[in-house]
Amino acid sequence: MNIADLKEGERGIVEDIVHEDIPLKLVEMGCLPGNEVLMMQRAPFKDPICIKINGSVIALRKNIAKRIMISKI
Repeated sequence: MNIADLKEGERGIVEDIVHEDIPLKLVEMGCLPGNEVLMMQRAPFKDPICIKINGSVIALRKNIAKRIMISKI
């Protein structure tokens, strides 16, 4: 399961980042294995999505969100 699979209001724990080509800024803001992520909302056409991770609210494109594997809680 990846971040893009979450529905609004659902939470997950980051397990793995599939590709190394995600933006470094995303890693610096706390998108690391073990951190909790909350799906806040989706844009009208489902891209981008808005998540909260490590106290930061981040807008992500769906193609990047699909590269971040999580376990749902």
